[in-house]
Amino acid sequence: MEAVRLIVASRRALAESGDAPEVMAEAWQAHSLAQAIGSRLAVSGPPELRGEALGLTELAGRGCGVLGSPALGLDALRAAQLTELGDARESLLCLGGLLGEVGIALVGVACAAADEGTYWQCMEAIDAADESRDRVLEMLRRLAVRDEKRVVERDSAAG
Repeated sequence: MEAVRLIVASRRALAESGDAPEVMAEAWQAHSLAQAIGSRLAVSGPPELRGEALGLTELAGRGCGVLGSPALGLDALRAAQLTELGDARESLLCLGGLLGEVGIALVGVACAAADEGTYWQCMEAIDAADESRDRVLEMLRRLAVRDEKRVVERDSAAG
């Protein structure tokens, strides 16, 4: 399935999640999807993005690690359904939105946490989502610079 469709499904599932365990499971799904997208971009994405994409993969993996993996079957794991990235810019824009929503949802869980362990787990996952989002924004910036260079080169060649 294409990245944007999976991101949209994750955003919907996050918005519909109710209690803290559901929110945390959806946050894990989002981090896992960001990790998969980062891996794909690092291997087959535009060369300008490969370093940042590797960083995204590591940061998103950290987010998965602090949340712990929920008990999901392979068919329920959205990241495993990723078959293509589609347009890198659109995928990154959507992923940035998802990561922002994950952070907001986890703030709500952290504020209502009854135990200190859940609170700190959420805080670390928020930090990973925020840093992952920063990587996504940097990749979008690099794509914009690349496109601007292409326009300048095309205009220079046209003369």
